[in-house]
Amino acid sequence: MMINKTLFLTYVYLFIYILLSSGVILYNKWVLSPKYFNFPLPITLTMIHMAFSGAVAFFLVRVFKIVTPVKMTFEIYATCVVPISAFFASSLWFGNTAYLHISVAFIQMLKALMPVATFIMAVFCGTDKARCDVFLNMLLVSVGVVISSYGEIHFNIVGTVYQVTGIFAEALRLVLTQVLLQKKGLTLNPITSLYYIAPCSFVFLFVPWYLLEKPVMEVSQIQFNFWIFLSNAICALALNFSIFLVIGRTGAVTIRVAGVLKDWILIALSTVIFPESTITGLNIIGYAIALCGVVMYNYIKVKDVRASQLPVESIPDRITKDWKFEKKSSDIYVPDNIGDDEGSSGANGTASDMKIDEETPLISSSRLSHIGRTQLTNQYATGK
Repeated sequence: MMINKTLFLTYVYLFIYILLSSGVILYNKWVLSPKYFNFPLPITLTMIHMAFSGAVAFFLVRVFKIVTPVKMTFEIYATCVVPISAFFASSLWFGNTAYLHISVAFIQMLKALMPVATFIMAVFCGTDKARCDVFLNMLLVSVGVVISSYGEIHFNIVGTVYQVTGIFAEALRLVLTQVLLQKKGLTLNPITSLYYIAPCSFVFLFVPWYLLEKPVMEVSQIQFNFWIFLSNAICALALNFSIFLVIGRTGAVTIRVAGVLKDWILIALSTVIFPESTITGLNIIGYAIALCGVVMYNYIKVKDVRASQLPVESIPDRITKDWKFEKKSSDIYVPDNIGDDEGSSGANGTASDMKIDEETPLISSSRLSHIGRTQLTNQYATGK
């Protein structure tokens, strides 16, 4: 009975994660799109998410003392949190801006590049090694995305550049999280991640907001509905915590599968909710090819994690255990110490193993081996 209850709760959490993740993306698109709510100010929307998340985290840490803050020195904050926040803010800014130019369906297809970007950044920063098998998978993903892009009816180069830039900014954030915070022995859970990183990201976003969006707000009739933005920010925050619950009850494989399922559901839903989004056969073929590469990549990374957990033993024993691992349905998940759905920091695995939900305001990849998407790292989608 206990097993059934546990499985039931796991499926409930997965359902909530998929629902919130899809909902936040569609909600952001609806708010930003000139055809709907018409609030074409992505930086402002992201700043609202950061301010709300930071305020909630402050009350949980300092007022209600539900979570104990980590020992954060000025040196660690300046050399670790600040650069991570800068790339996090950039990924949110570029990712949300893409909603103004391209469809949700096409954005999800482009997000298949997340493993490619993370792998490239990890190799460049020396946290991962260039491998032929992984390179071939990355090549397959890239080819699939190119085919999908070629089949996009409403292809927009500006929106595509914004989205791809946001993906690489998020990938670099994941790598920096590992390189900087892990070396300091610092791990952050979803709440402390928001507590430290959200305010800093808000400050970084203030500069482009002041230069790009403040003048627009002064001359344009921009509608501001308090309840719309409050509910939108609550959904983004809830997504962070839902990912945290999912990570605690499942493993890397389950999370990745849930991420892929979410992407397909989101692509289908977006074409219904936003009729202007049209999917072609070439879109589907390209995305399917890219997903094959992502699945193969995930399989390689999971096998690497499993192999690293096995003790030194004879080859026959190793082969037997490998076979048993493949037969086993349970996922192996290596907690890195609490990550978030897309925003904490600190992890045991390599950056290329991590993926954050691109829709969450901030979640660390600390506990995640790569969800994939984003990141469950950029994403965010507070709106990514």
